[in-house]
Amino acid sequence: MKFFVKKDAFYLFGHKKMFNFVAMKTELLLVGKTNNRNFQAAIDDYIGRIGHYMQFHVTVIPELKNTKALTEVQQKEREGECILKCLQPSDTLVLLDERGSEFRSVEFAAWLEKRQQTARRLVFCIGGPYGFAQDVYARANDRISLSRMTFSHQMVRLVFAEALYRACTIIKGEPYHHE
Repeated sequence: MKFFVKKDAFYLFGHKKMFNFVAMKTELLLVGKTNNRNFQAAIDDYIGRIGHYMQFHVTVIPELKNTKALTEVQQKEREGECILKCLQPSDTLVLLDERGSEFRSVEFAAWLEKRQQTARRLVFCIGGPYGFAQDVYARANDRISLSRMTFSHQMVRLVFAEALYRACTIIKGEPYHHE
C-alpha cells in the first residue's frame, strides 16, 4: 500500500480504491494568558509533545480591561463574543466546563479518536473566571469536565494539556499511560 501527504490530507492507495483521511486540527482556546511561569513552562512542554501526534495550536484571547465596572454576566457575554469570533462555522467546539461529561483517560482517548474521524477542526475552550455566556453554551458541540473539583484557570490549562497528551499516547499504544 502506498500513501502520500498533500495539504493536510493523507491519501492511501489500495488495490482499486483511494482513501482520503483529512488531518484534524486541534486548538486550545484560552481566555487570558497563563500568568504562572512554572505552569507555562509545563504547558509548553506538553504542547511540544502533543505536536508529535496532531496539529495543535493554542490561541489566547486577551483579558478584558476594566472588568470591575462589569457584572459577571456582562463579563461572560463580552468574553463569549471574543470566543465566538475565533470560531469557524464548521468547528467542533468543546467547552471545558464543570458540568461537562467526565472521562477516565482511556475513555477520553476513545472519545478523541472518534472526533479525529469526523471533525476537521476540534476546538477546546477554557473560559474566563465566571465560565461561559449562554451564546457560547448554545454554540458548543460538547462539554467536558476534568474533575468534580474546582481548579484555578491557570492550573486547568496544565491539567488539560497533560490529559490530551496522555490520550494521544493511549491512541498510539505507547507506554506513557498505565492502567
